[in-house]
Amino acid sequence: MTTAYAPIAGLHHVTAISGPAQENLDFYTRMIKTRLVKQTVNFDAPEMYHLYYGAQNATPGSVLTFFNSETRARGQAGAGATQAFAYAVAPDELAQWHSTLGGTRTSRFGAGVLSLTDPHGQAFEMVADPQAGAWGEFHSVTLWVADPEPTAEILTEVFGYSFAGEERGTDGTRTRYTLPGDAPGRVVDLWRADAPVKARPGPGTIHHVAFRARDAAHQQALREALLARGETVTEVKDRQYFKAIYFREPAGILFEIATDGPGFDVDEPMSTLGQSLKLPPQHEARRAELESRLPPLDLHHS
Repeated sequence: MTTAYAPIAGLHHVTAISGPAQENLDFYTRMIKTRLVKQTVNFDAPEMYHLYYGAQNATPGSVLTFFNSETRARGQAGAGATQAFAYAVAPDELAQWHSTLGGTRTSRFGAGVLSLTDPHGQAFEMVADPQAGAWGEFHSVTLWVADPEPTAEILTEVFGYSFAGEERGTDGTRTRYTLPGDAPGRVVDLWRADAPVKARPGPGTIHHVAFRARDAAHQQALREALLARGETVTEVKDRQYFKAIYFREPAGILFEIATDGPGFDVDEPMSTLGQSLKLPPQHEARRAELESRLPPLDLHHS
């Protein structure tokens, strides 16, 4: 379907829920080799860390964030939730990652895939992609849906994705949608499992997927298009580093549409991103209290 505005520009970020923050930090900076690009708090629950990881330049399309819970109780991915995120990896590097991290190697839509799980149960993947850019940029997300069609309509009729193929696996069916161009995170897979599984939020699950608006006007055009379809969409929210709107797509998965600006270096230099705790203005008066309640982090030069 042709729209009066440009397609979504790929993924902006993915936000998941982890267990203890230090273990999360160690894995994604030491093992996965992404950069800690922001150390802040959950704006709606500031007693909890919100850690951001990404490519060295913290570009949208590479940013993975975690609400860090100190509990080790795990959630469960299932229908109506995001199953996994995937990094784009140069094809000749996939074997080395397998040697380093273990996991399971398979093939999907003609490309090599390494399936992994982080220390708190979060499923993620590395996908061989000849167009892979800087390390840390996303390849895709997999959305677990009981009925793919309503979600596919949002992707194609509002966001500008196109159907790219379908594969039948041993336990379900995967349908792929892609965006034109070579932006990071230009692929979304819809996964329909044969056996029903009920999603349960908690560590090891993805909270929401954020798509990338080209600018504020594009974000507003997308919001108006969603409202015209009868979707319930929030007003624009100031998230310090970007402006965001939110809605639940038909399967119940929380989607965000975020702008690039003002950027992750709005409150600290690019050269020292993530090295100190940054609080939004509404919580700055509570800094001493929050710093006393948050567990200390060993950044080990993240």
